[in-house]
Amino acid sequence: MQYFYILEFLYRKERMTSKDEISELKDEILELKTLLKQKEKRLKELINSSENCPYSTQLSCQEISRYSRHMLIPQIGMKGQIAMKQSSVLIIGLGGLGCPAALYLAAAGIGTITFVDYDEVEITNFNRQILHAEDNINVSKVESACDMLQANSNTLQNLFDKNKYDVVLDGSDNVATRYLLNDMCVLNQVPLVSGSALQMEGQLTVYNFEDGPCYRCLFPIPPPPDTVTNCGDGGVLGAVTGVIGALQALETIKILTKADNVMSGRLLIFDASSTTFLNVKLRKKQETCDVCGLKPKITQLIDYEQFCGSKAHDKVIDINILTEVENICVKELATLEKESVIIDVRPKIEYEICKLPNTINIPYTYFKDNKNSEDITKTLLSFRSKTSRVFFICRRGNDSQRTEASMLILSLLILHFPFTEKKTPEIEQDRDCL
Repeated sequence: MQYFYILEFLYRKERMTSKDEISELKDEILELKTLLKQKEKRLKELINSSENCPYSTQLSCQEISRYSRHMLIPQIGMKGQIAMKQSSVLIIGLGGLGCPAALYLAAAGIGTITFVDYDEVEITNFNRQILHAEDNINVSKVESACDMLQANSNTLQNLFDKNKYDVVLDGSDNVATRYLLNDMCVLNQVPLVSGSALQMEGQLTVYNFEDGPCYRCLFPIPPPPDTVTNCGDGGVLGAVTGVIGALQALETIKILTKADNVMSGRLLIFDASSTTFLNVKLRKKQETCDVCGLKPKITQLIDYEQFCGSKAHDKVIDINILTEVENICVKELATLEKESVIIDVRPKIEYEICKLPNTINIPYTYFKDNKNSEDITKTLLSFRSKTSRVFFICRRGNDSQRTEASMLILSLLILHFPFTEKKTPEIEQDRDCL
């Protein structure tokens, strides 16, 4: 017995030594990365200061070489390239749209780009957010994007400039932020390049450009929160966000270089399933608009979360509408699984990705539809002969709670046996495995 204790002690000691070594290596790598950034920054400063072109006071020799393919285009030329260098662009959101847009704008020679994003890099980003690397998981998206862009372009600055921006690019994924950006741009007379993408479709337009409409001209009233789907719930193909993000960068460049045919007053709809583009003419600028009309009611920023009835982010908020008795932990559910009925209320497509054995898939939308109440009653009655315990599970623990709350009322009327619900697994890293 003593021999086994010695082995266990040695094993634990080895594990602790390995953990210490891993921690030391991580700290050392972080220090080296910081030092490398400082030296690269200094090197770029020296290169730029020593390569001023004697024939141009506004572009260096290196910049002329880098952007020569741009300057050969008649619509851009030297004048357009200088305009881009002197421009300042604000990008909101470094997700599926903001990443490709930022990449192309930085590569195009935009002088100052400011990024705004509250989020950190996570593994679910990598199918579409091409600026972020696995090494930057849990790192601020702004910091991650700057690392990548500055590695590709030694002329790019990342400064928070409080002065007026020339263009604002909207890469957000929520309604409240869209209204906020629209009003901010109208009040400051700045064009807003707006894009969106969901599943296999994308849309693009430019608001508040010259005599074109603003977002409120088209949508004076926000949609009900429960009718809005984001990428986290509906999914999106990475290539679709790449197409729309690149087009947002294109429209931004057209605005900065004063090119013709900016996508104002028109909506571009991209269908990836058929690879088709559709141009739709939009409603004209409205004289009665609350923010850009002849007699505007909105002259300063308001509470946009209150106005829209939803949060200004795309994160799912956990709800808690059941009592402690009506919830059950994962471990307890495992012991009761054989004598219970487990109903998975996720959509069919999510259920097919991964599922627990011996579960029944009845999507929450089916319970939600009043037309199905009779069928639901029959289904639940059929369980009565098998068990008096029914559990509802889902992806995050929200839809299962909503389902149970409605079924608790129904059970009092027709079944008279308790329903219980299993919340999302408590293992945090598996919380959003879909």
